[in-house]
Amino acid sequence: MSAASPTSPPTQPRYDLVVFGATGFVGTLLCQYLVHHLGPAESLAWAIAGRSQAKLDDLATRLGPKAKHLPRLVANITDESTLRELCAQTRVVISTVGPYALYGEPLVKVCAETGTDYCDLTGETQWIRRMIQTYEDVTQHSGARIVHCCGFDSIPSDLGVYYLQQQSRHRWGHPCQRVKMRLKAARGGVSGGTAASGINLVKDVAADPALAPTLANPYVLCPAQDQPWDHPPVLTAVHYDGDFQAWSTPFIMAAVNTPIVLRSNALQGYAYGQSFHYDEAILTGSGPFGWLLATSLKVGLDGLALVSTWSPGRWLLEHTVVPAPGQGPSAEAQAQGFYDLRFWGQTAQGQTIRVKVAGDRDPGYGSTAKILGQAGICLAQDVPKSTQAGGFWTPASLFGDALIERLINYAGLTFEVL
Repeated sequence: MSAASPTSPPTQPRYDLVVFGATGFVGTLLCQYLVHHLGPAESLAWAIAGRSQAKLDDLATRLGPKAKHLPRLVANITDESTLRELCAQTRVVISTVGPYALYGEPLVKVCAETGTDYCDLTGETQWIRRMIQTYEDVTQHSGARIVHCCGFDSIPSDLGVYYLQQQSRHRWGHPCQRVKMRLKAARGGVSGGTAASGINLVKDVAADPALAPTLANPYVLCPAQDQPWDHPPVLTAVHYDGDFQAWSTPFIMAAVNTPIVLRSNALQGYAYGQSFHYDEAILTGSGPFGWLLATSLKVGLDGLALVSTWSPGRWLLEHTVVPAPGQGPSAEAQAQGFYDLRFWGQTAQGQTIRVKVAGDRDPGYGSTAKILGQAGICLAQDVPKSTQAGGFWTPASLFGDALIERLINYAGLTFEVL
């Protein structure tokens, strides 16, 4: 343990932002984006960090001439003293080291204790809940702002709802009490890191069966409340959605996106209303083919979940089906990817509004790298500690309009009312 006071904020840090886990798959994508973006668009002092000096040097070489003098910091997730040295040198840390439930806590702990702002791209709800329970009081004392889920899960969903509610208030003077998000179309691959996080979640539930009903609660990330809640289940059933004129099937990312959106509502003083409901699903088209596709996807999802609960099944998935950690879609596949999210909202008075949020790269990696980069820059430059206190925030509750503007200008996202 370092001799420094656990609650002493960094003194005049050298860097505005440090990417920790820079040499991993997503870390490299993020650094490629920052090298390109931080030239003409931003003036920001940043560095890369990881456990291997040789790998950091190799990454800097691969990043090209603009990264020739990029600072490199050696820090190990298993050595808290090196993490404290890292945090002493920066105002913001972006972590890409996952699965976070296995490797993420030491850095969150040190950031919380030193008052260092932090964001990541985890979608591991069970881990997020544990971090909030363990370190929220520490962050509120130190001033550290911790923001999880700053990738495709859950920024497009969280800020999509935020944007829709802003438009609803502008039009009618009140928010929508019911909002749906439907994935209309997308193209993208899966990386080994994402697969490893999902498999680790199944392992956690297998080791602690009581975790399953907890994670099924849509309010699992919300502050404790005295009143009862009546939110529908996180994963919807296969059904014909009249508001979108199409069949829909469960969207696996709803398991993290819905709790984040509901936490955003709570952290904003229930700005969407005490009885606000939100759900997500995938649109599969109308008619018999739409029903068949929706049903087939649901059967496939159920089958994957069943195999994952069986130890030999998880082994087969890890060794024969899913990519290994550190692997992911090619640069060409990322460039050809995209996503199109549609939001529908209805006020208590029956007024409705539709919003579209779209991204120009594959959701999990090409777009996520840009989203995560802009979240880190927003945390470093647009949200002073004097205006937002320490704590565990969500993207919408901390960044709001400032990040939407950045995503539109620099990350290839569009937000529009239909």
